Amino acid sequence: MNFFLLQVQQAVDTLQQTVAQGVAPKEMHLFDLLMKAGWIMLPLLILSVATVYVFAERWMAIKKAAALDEKFMNIIRDNIVSGNVTAARNFARNTNNPVGRMIDKGIQRIGKPIDAISASMENIAQLELYKLEKNINILSVISKVAPIFGFIGTLAGLMQLFYNINATGEYELSTIAGGIYTKLISSISGLLIGMIAYLLHNILQTQVDKTSNQIEAAAADFLDVLQEPTH
Repeated sequence: MNFFLLQVQQAVDTLQQTVAQGVAPKEMHLFDLLMKAGWIMLPLLILSVATVYVFAERWMAIKKAAALDEKFMNIIRDNIVSGNVTAARNFARNTNNPVGRMIDKGIQRIGKPIDAISASMENIAQLELYKLEKNINILSVISKVAPIFGFIGTLAGLMQLFYNINATGEYELSTIAGGIYTKLISSISGLLIGMIAYLLHNILQTQVDKTSNQIEAAAADFLDVLQEPTH
């Protein structure tokens, strides 16, 4: 009896070792996993690189445009109120940002009706904002296109997987599961790229809105200055 129990125990131990060896996960690096998703990873890679490039380029451009000396409007006001319009214009012209260019245009129109000055400054402000928003919509497009590419990759991969199963007659669970999870990689990658592009687009748009408020505040201050008495 003891001999029989010993044999059963050895058989159970052997079976457990065999199962453990059979299901032991194979180590796989992230790069290898991404490559298993197939050709669709190439356009997704291009979209991810474009996302990083557009965000970095626009972020630096917007930050540079928003950099304005806190004393800028005070200097402009002092020069205009004292009648030194030339100094005010030179100072505005040497300030290389949207506010400086807008104020420079306003100074050039001094002597004309306030409405005409305001309209000229508004035109410059719109042009400057258009420059800041340049290429930002690319991120919005990527946020919508990347998930679609991912789904296309998954569907194409699944179609190929089931075609092979139908052609070869091999439908082992391990083969099917392995094929499905590798094809889902493209969908996950596309969703991640789209989500990141969407978040970065909103971050840049928020910065543009802040710069727009800065421009509007400077324009209002300048128009108020023009209505102050000069010495």
